[in-house]
Amino acid sequence: MSREAETAAARPPDTVSSVVQQWQAVRPDVDTAPMEIIGRINRCAALLQQAEDAPLRHAGLTRAEFDLLGTLRRTGRELTPGDLARETFSSGAAVTKRLKQLQERGLVARRGDTRDRRVSHLSLTDEGRALVDEVLPRQLAYEATVLGGLDGGRDTELSALLGELLSQLEGRLGGPRA
Repeated sequence: MSREAETAAARPPDTVSSVVQQWQAVRPDVDTAPMEIIGRINRCAALLQQAEDAPLRHAGLTRAEFDLLGTLRRTGRELTPGDLARETFSSGAAVTKRLKQLQERGLVARRGDTRDRRVSHLSLTDEGRALVDEVLPRQLAYEATVLGGLDGGRDTELSALLGELLSQLEGRLGGPRA
C-alpha cells in the first residue's frame, strides 16, 4: 500500500467522503473525482471563514478589512480604491464600505487627486501601520496552528499543489498573474 493510501485509510472520513459515497451509490456511472478535490477546497474555505481568525477578531478586524490594510502595507505605496478592489478580489462597493469604516477608525488616510477629483489615493496611517505590524505575526502563528496537523512536509506539498491549481485557474479565468 502506498504512503498516500495508508494516510487516507488512517484518517477518519470527512464530509466530502460521505457525499461522494452517496453519489457513487445512486450514480456509479459518474466520475466524482473532481468533487473530491473541489468539494474539499470549498469545505476547508468555509470552515476557515467560520473560524473568523481569532487574532483578527481580537483586533476588531474582519479578514476582508485586514486584507485591505495588509495590501496597503505590503505594497508600500498609495493605492486607489480600484487598485485595492483588484488586489483583494473584492467588489468596488465592498471596498468602499470597508474603507469608510477603516478611515473612521483612523487606520486609513484618503488624499484627493490633484488632477481628477473623482480619484482618491489611500495609505495607512501610523496607527494602521502599527496595527498591521502587530497583528500579522499573531495571525500567521494562528494560521500555522490551524495547519499544524499537516506534518512531514505535507504543508509544502499542499501549498505547491494549490499554487499550481491557482495558476491554472487564473490563466483560464483571467485572474491576476504575478
